[in-house]
Amino acid sequence: MSPQPADLNTDGPRLEAGPRTVHWGYFDATLKPIREIASGERITISTVSGRRDVIPPASFRIPAPLQDVLDNVEQPCPGHICTGPLAVRGAKPGQVLEVQIEAIALHYDWGYTAVRPKAGALFDVVEEERLFFSRLNASRGVATLPWGQEVALRPFFGVMATAPPPSWGRVSTLPPRTNGGNLDNKELVAGSTLYLPIHCEGALFSVGDGHGVQGDGEVCVTAIETGLIGTFTLRVRDDLDLTWPQAETPTHVITMAFDEDLDHAVELALAQMLDLLEARTGLDRAQAYALCSLVADVRVTQVVNGAKGIHVMLAKHDLEACPAR
Repeated sequence: MSPQPADLNTDGPRLEAGPRTVHWGYFDATLKPIREIASGERITISTVSGRRDVIPPASFRIPAPLQDVLDNVEQPCPGHICTGPLAVRGAKPGQVLEVQIEAIALHYDWGYTAVRPKAGALFDVVEEERLFFSRLNASRGVATLPWGQEVALRPFFGVMATAPPPSWGRVSTLPPRTNGGNLDNKELVAGSTLYLPIHCEGALFSVGDGHGVQGDGEVCVTAIETGLIGTFTLRVRDDLDLTWPQAETPTHVITMAFDEDLDHAVELALAQMLDLLEARTGLDRAQAYALCSLVADVRVTQVVNGAKGIHVMLAKHDLEACPAR
């Protein structure tokens, strides 16, 4: 999709990233919400990404909100700058937060990609860190890489999360977990819906880690890292029972899982898809397993965030063709 203009011109409240509206590097169920909204309410949220050591040269414009955050917000844990958290009225542990991603726009006209020694899927590619700054053209929907190549933009938020269980305390945003977080799932563009387990009162939704475009795997650790603006409708669902995040696009249903062992992540994500098929269709588990071998795609979400990610995609037309329960 081509990114929309930065002013989304949407109804509903807007939450701007700034020193008083972001938390940097961590999730914590004790964070006080920036705002409370009703279940089913639409809200537009801006985000910023970057650190002092990845600020581009003077030929690029540094947005004031990013500079304000860098100057005034502490980073107690390695991780991302997240806007939020937002409390959703009536949300309780055991329920599910439905996050409808209605629109995504660019917040910057640039983004960066970093490679560094002993990081990413391949540890021996570079001997020193290198930064690549790309120019982002919203009207054309392309990023121009520093060597002149153009790639199509497909913006999405790498981090969307509810608060973790209170017993976890403060945790880094870097590894994805059952509360979501650093999913880095490139399918979660505008028009997709994410479902997140709720672990504390109010759900406490946060978002950040804007990506201009990313391939499955995110193999060098970074995508085109940039600031984004998203419009979301947040809805509490008490008719769903999830242990792990799930999602759907206009064409597919998606199950996800994360683990340090990629093989185990495959097992977890695939088992969830079998659960979904058994719950929604008349297939038994063996039939669901056979069907997944024929029409489901097991994809590597990312391999660079500590807990590696797998997502399983099943086309809705294949789901709808199954015998009814």
